[in-house]
Amino acid sequence: MKNIDVDVFVVGAGPTGLTTAALLAREGAGVTAITRYPGLANSPRAHIINQRTMEVFRDLGVEDRVIASAMPATLMGQVVWAESFTGPEIARRRAWGAAADRRSDYAGASPCDLTNIHQHVLEPILCEAAREYGADVVFNLELVSMRQEDERVVSLCRDRVTGERVRVVSRYAVGADGDNSAVCREIGFEVEGMMGLGHMVNHWIKADLSPYTAHRPGALYQVFRPGGGATVDNAVFVNVRPWDEWVMSVPYDPAGGRPDTSAGAVVRTVRAYVGDESLDVRPVSSSTWTINEAHAEVMHRGRVVIAGNAAHRHPPAGGLGANTCVQDAFNLAWKLRLLLDGRGGESLLAAYTEERAPVARQIVQRANTSLAALMAIPAALGLEPGQSVEEGQARLDARLADTPEGVECRRRLAEAVRMQDYNFNALGVELGQRYSSATIVPDETVVQPVEDPELFHVACTTPGAPLPHVWLARGGRQLSSLDLVGRGRFTVLTGIGGDGWRDAARVLSEELGIALDTVAIGPCRDVEDVYGDWASIRGIEEDGCLLVRPDHHISFRAMRGSGAPEDVLRAALTTSLAHRAGPADAGPARTGAGSSA
Repeated sequence: MKNIDVDVFVVGAGPTGLTTAALLAREGAGVTAITRYPGLANSPRAHIINQRTMEVFRDLGVEDRVIASAMPATLMGQVVWAESFTGPEIARRRAWGAAADRRSDYAGASPCDLTNIHQHVLEPILCEAAREYGADVVFNLELVSMRQEDERVVSLCRDRVTGERVRVVSRYAVGADGDNSAVCREIGFEVEGMMGLGHMVNHWIKADLSPYTAHRPGALYQVFRPGGGATVDNAVFVNVRPWDEWVMSVPYDPAGGRPDTSAGAVVRTVRAYVGDESLDVRPVSSSTWTINEAHAEVMHRGRVVIAGNAAHRHPPAGGLGANTCVQDAFNLAWKLRLLLDGRGGESLLAAYTEERAPVARQIVQRANTSLAALMAIPAALGLEPGQSVEEGQARLDARLADTPEGVECRRRLAEAVRMQDYNFNALGVELGQRYSSATIVPDETVVQPVEDPELFHVACTTPGAPLPHVWLARGGRQLSSLDLVGRGRFTVLTGIGGDGWRDAARVLSEELGIALDTVAIGPCRDVEDVYGDWASIRGIEEDGCLLVRPDHHISFRAMRGSGAPEDVLRAALTTSLAHRAGPADAGPARTGAGSSA
């Protein structure tokens, strides 16, 4: 039997597992990630990557690679609904900040643009990064059993090609193995909610739809047709590559058996929804999936944690799937790194559950609500399950009539289309995740409410919030406030008069054995606030400070200078590291304090 000894064993090599492995390996941890499959994702799956996830990729050093491989953001800024690609258009809505009244919200919220990159294109980038940083990624290896001991996790695996048994002994393990998680099964994680709420079939196809799409570019097109059985007859076309590669997703009723995925059936189905009987369609592959609404309330047990779809399962509405997975990894990796070094307390993993389980719950609920809201459009048109084609077409035609019925139909449709902003313009959902846990030092300030916190993001420096983005300058070069933090390190941000915090950070970096940067923002300091935006958003006096975690979230805020900055900052760091009291005794720091150069 082959034996592997490693710091962290990651089960699963999708976006969650690969991001976790890359982040840990970058900081010097020994990581092995496995997948039971012979390779990475073999078809387009998750595709919308929001700004917060792009910030993670920026921190990881792969942002430019992702942008270079993605569909240009300028081509994804609207969603189209139609009776067919060649038939009447029902509605169109600008999405993901493309509308004039939302463009500044998105541009001001992050240094990164969201993008459209499908999972089979993204995963090789993440795998390459993980391996470059020193992680092992192993294919065709499946988890058979896993058990915990006091100081280690013992996992038995099987090579699916050779049948060889492989024993993996690790200090910690991460279950990033998706909906049917073997780690959940072996360790006893419970996922609450409902599974199989709907059934879908995806057809990955190649077909040149540029005559019907190039003039109205977007990432998503949804067709509603008259008729249908248990559901309204509809199909979603997701753009993979402009404008000749697509995934078409269609609901089906499992009571009637599995859908016909033969090449002939797929070609006929695509042509029917496009409305072009001569269209050249080349099927690539087909797969089925289910609509789920489930999440775990507990995401850690001892030395084993779960992340990604192992912990939360929901439909792709709103593009929240891969984003939540990557952000789980960003929250988790630095905590595991500190535990491996002996710099952090064991309750760091409890803090992972405290912080990410509420996000999982929110995202699962939001995604399913958004999916239901999509069906407000056919409802506004009068399309219903079980209608005949003739009845459905009459309802569609009524929308065009100069009658009281037509006026009311158009009013309902406009309202239903506005509702789709919760699906495609929900900046507050995408960026507004504020953590609360025992490792965050709260203060008494109150974040001013906004009219709709799901649609709009309010940047602030309240402990638990992500550090706000503003543009700053250093040495003649523009950089984001987010470029000052992260990369596996804690950071103290201060300003003129904050020398006490800087001196304290140098002492505590050595004392606690952690990587701790300090950055002074102000005229002729480390970084200059050339536009004055930092002064308006920092939420503290110039001589105050923010303590920012490696995942860009603020764990402590001092409104102003202190007479005992070392004591105050030590207490904040002790809390952030989940220490009971006093400095760590794990030896010298791997890297010392310094400016964020």
